[in-house]
Amino acid sequence: MNKLTVKDIDVQGKRILYRVDFNVPLDENKNITEDTRIREALPTIKYLLEKGAKLIIMAHLGRPKGKVVEDLRLDPVAAKLREVLNKKVVKLNDCIGPEVEAAVDQMQEGEIILLENLRFYAEEEKNDPEFSQALAKLGEIYVSDGFGVAHRAHASTAGVAKLLPVAVAGFLMEKEINFLSKVAYNPVHPFVAVIGGAKVSTKIGVIEHLLDKVDTLIIGGGMAYTFLKAQGYQVGKSLVEEEKLEVAKKTLAKAKEKGAQLLLPIDTVVTAEFKADALDEIVDIDNIPEDKMGLDIGPMTIAAFREKIMTAKTIIWNGPMGVFEMDKFAVGTQTIAEAIAQSPATKVVGGGDSVAALEKFDLAEKMDHVSTGGGASLEFLEGLELPGIAVLQDNESVKH
Repeated sequence: MNKLTVKDIDVQGKRILYRVDFNVPLDENKNITEDTRIREALPTIKYLLEKGAKLIIMAHLGRPKGKVVEDLRLDPVAAKLREVLNKKVVKLNDCIGPEVEAAVDQMQEGEIILLENLRFYAEEEKNDPEFSQALAKLGEIYVSDGFGVAHRAHASTAGVAKLLPVAVAGFLMEKEINFLSKVAYNPVHPFVAVIGGAKVSTKIGVIEHLLDKVDTLIIGGGMAYTFLKAQGYQVGKSLVEEEKLEVAKKTLAKAKEKGAQLLLPIDTVVTAEFKADALDEIVDIDNIPEDKMGLDIGPMTIAAFREKIMTAKTIIWNGPMGVFEMDKFAVGTQTIAEAIAQSPATKVVGGGDSVAALEKFDLAEKMDHVSTGGGASLEFLEGLELPGIAVLQDNESVKH
């Protein structure tokens, strides 16, 4: 998958309508608590400014559901941009309309305008043609680094791009496409996928797609208990999606048919209560008490998973191995994350919980690529076409 990027076009003096994913977490004082998504966009921003572009940034924050929510204005994002760029950033109080158009008309080369939260308009998520047209009026070229929203066919991710003559990827979008394509379509073997998280239902598409590619599929987290129950184990009060038991059985059968090794936990950390200070014990998976639930993988499982990870040349990790937010049940996730970090393989991490775990354990820098898109990375790995990528122009000079 090869797309034209900002390096392939002349941007000097041009109004660049630039879609980013700056949906960053805020504390009660509206301070940004984690700014990875902003920092990841800086290479594109700096390049465009150096080349004399007029940069108009489009973003959203939170879920205002089509209404103006004062706490979800993009002022904290503007402040962070000013800080990291050491440059003036004009923040507007709307994203379309005559006042916005007037401000854009007065822009000089190398200047930045940040539009107000796109999702203050319900038309944004509906991909409304008139709203797309109102946004398109502001720019001459469309550039996207909004990988985190690329799986949504919204006005700013799909509608606008079709209305402007040029639509290309920024450096972050290019990096996301390149790394995820490498593991999804052309991995170096042995290829190991580590999939965790709470539910089978959110990951089954990825699991099924990866079974055609991987040498080993490792499954941990809450979803593992659905697979274990599908194999006939009694899992006590552990999280199980009863309606997905047949899906789990079919997946286990498909793995066998494809010759892919599928590893499940062989021991688990159980407790009677979902509490940070609950009493816990380690049991084999065929010995889970009826009144207890598994909240982390056990030491034998960690050793087995780690051994397989260390043989890999390509690793994709999506989803924690347990309730890592509670320190008592974070050992599995932390140890597996450390094993992945130590591996000489190409290491790609996707999914919000996995990224949060990396931040908690200070391991993000040890990975080759940490995706900024949760749902988008999952859909990409499923082999689905993402609307926000499909609208970008192909690089016809590159042979596919």
